[in-house]
Amino acid sequence: MDTGIVSSRSSLALLSVAEMRAADRAAMDGGVSGATLMEAAGAGVVRAMTRRWAPRPTVVLCGPGDNGGDGFVVARRLRRAGARDVRLALLGSREALRGDARAMADAWEGEISPLGPESVEGAALIVDAVFGAGLSREVDGVARAALEAANAADAARVAVDVPSGIHGDTGHELGRCFRADLSVTFFRKKPGHLLLPGRAACGEVEVVDIGIPDSVLDAIAPRTVENDPALWGHLVPVPGPATHKYRRGHALIVGGGPDSTGAARLAARAALRVGSGLVTLAGPPDSLVVNASHSTAVMTESFAGPAELGAVLGRRRRNAVLLGPGNGVTEATCDNVLAALRSPVACVLDADALTAFAGRRDALAAAVSGPCVLTPHDGEFARLFGEALGGRGKADSARRAARSVGATVLLKGADTVIAAPDGRVAIDGNAPPDLATAGTGDVLSGLVVGLLAQGMEPFEATSAAAWMHGAAARAVGPGLIAEDLSEALPDVLSGLR
Repeated sequence: MDTGIVSSRSSLALLSVAEMRAADRAAMDGGVSGATLMEAAGAGVVRAMTRRWAPRPTVVLCGPGDNGGDGFVVARRLRRAGARDVRLALLGSREALRGDARAMADAWEGEISPLGPESVEGAALIVDAVFGAGLSREVDGVARAALEAANAADAARVAVDVPSGIHGDTGHELGRCFRADLSVTFFRKKPGHLLLPGRAACGEVEVVDIGIPDSVLDAIAPRTVENDPALWGHLVPVPGPATHKYRRGHALIVGGGPDSTGAARLAARAALRVGSGLVTLAGPPDSLVVNASHSTAVMTESFAGPAELGAVLGRRRRNAVLLGPGNGVTEATCDNVLAALRSPVACVLDADALTAFAGRRDALAAAVSGPCVLTPHDGEFARLFGEALGGRGKADSARRAARSVGATVLLKGADTVIAAPDGRVAIDGNAPPDLATAGTGDVLSGLVVGLLAQGMEPFEATSAAAWMHGAAARAVGPGLIAEDLSEALPDVLSGLR
């Protein structure tokens, strides 16, 4: 990436199907033959398998392309490693194979059976090398029947590259997919390994080196990465001996009326926990008593209307603001958002602050002029961006949305995607299902604004917040409620340091 979050050669870079093909071509142009790459791929799959399972009756399901060629190598090398009961089934005929796949088929000395649901009978280990990552049509016919039989079998399942039926770019299931316990991919992961439902179909994912030099990525310049502290950990502020609270930033959380203050309080506590030196919770005058009675280190303030909010934001040292949680889907919320966007502070817009602009995305985009982060869930995203969902999958939709408004977009979910206006995307894979409970999204937006208040840039702050959110949830485990997340955060921050 050319803006500093990660080197293009990082092991965390994710390659689209087209980018992986370009990497293969660049390696071959550099003198590595296609046959060498295919042999190394099959050998890597076998190593990953034999580390996990002792020899057992195995069937390798092969398709008509290069993924099938990898499968022929797997079958041959399994036999060479001492596995006696290895069968191979092929979709189509040996004669229809071309190039390196045909050469690998010719090197297989065993029987080749036609692919069908009966292919998996008696197998205790099933290897899927039917389609791989590049499939763009729905799986049907005999291939679909074979994958369904494989999924129903009492056997361990291994996918070569990406489970057949999963699109490597989007993670979408194309009609039916193979459901693996282990997916072995090559050189770099693909977005489909992390995006749902692909991530669930992949099982454990192992990346193996097949001899493609990292230097091929310099020309590809991948723009998508797996979210990880290696990307932004060095940018998370750490207080030093001379640090005082005013140097750690001042976050303002805008809450709602007296009957809807809880969401903003959750966000305020998270902003304080993640390191913002001061946090003020502000809302309508009639909410002041409620907020003050529930707050200790978080300060409270009130304002009446956007003009007063602008004055509150203009006070010294206030450098980040969050609007939306519990604010109400009203014109007043829209006016407050526009007032915040006119101020010089970094803005985070969540929940009602997004829904209030449903059908008025252009007005929101026109108002964004400084650092800004939007944190929608799927429903809020659809209401605000609509046609952006026509992108090729979640990552592409978030990327288009970020460009359209000039703001970083955090599209929440079990496969959270963070997209910057310049095209960078990080896909987060560490959010446990326990986060599916009320208030956790408010905590996440509080983490974002707390990091912005300390001076982190929007994309890095948002990526860090998403990872910390998942890490805190994992630390709590079953029984998690939103209030637990901020209390688990000190251990997460200690681990990062």
